[in-house]
Amino acid sequence: MFYGEYEHTIDKKGRLIIPSKFREYLKEYDIQNLYITRGLDKCLFMFTEDEWKTQESKFKSISFTKSEARKFNRLYFSGASRIECDKQGRILIPKYLKDFAQIKSAVVIVGISNRVEIWAKESWHEYYKGAKDSFEEISEKLMTEG
Repeated sequence: MFYGEYEHTIDKKGRLIIPSKFREYLKEYDIQNLYITRGLDKCLFMFTEDEWKTQESKFKSISFTKSEARKFNRLYFSGASRIECDKQGRILIPKYLKDFAQIKSAVVIVGISNRVEIWAKESWHEYYKGAKDSFEEISEKLMTEG
């Protein structure tokens, strides 16, 4: 799975290199296809093909008669793109997704177990700064609910 936080930059041709730890995982499990889409909090979500199918099945099970479900599915799936790593471990992120996440050049790639999040560096640092002080409080609340 995917763990850790890595700073990278997008090259002049718009390619982003996947962290070596993630590339090792992809190679070990012979994962060729990845799916990238609009995430939450202005980041991008990237999934392996198997995890994408799991997520897709969850979201498809939400009734399309609910307005919020239609809106979410439209934005989530219309933003999705199947991508592959090249031999150097780089991916090409579609322009509309870079625009959505306000990515220019510097990014932070974050492993969140079953998915990878790709953030504009400034956005990640802003998000982290706002969230880190409430980490223990959130943890306590979530652990007592479960």
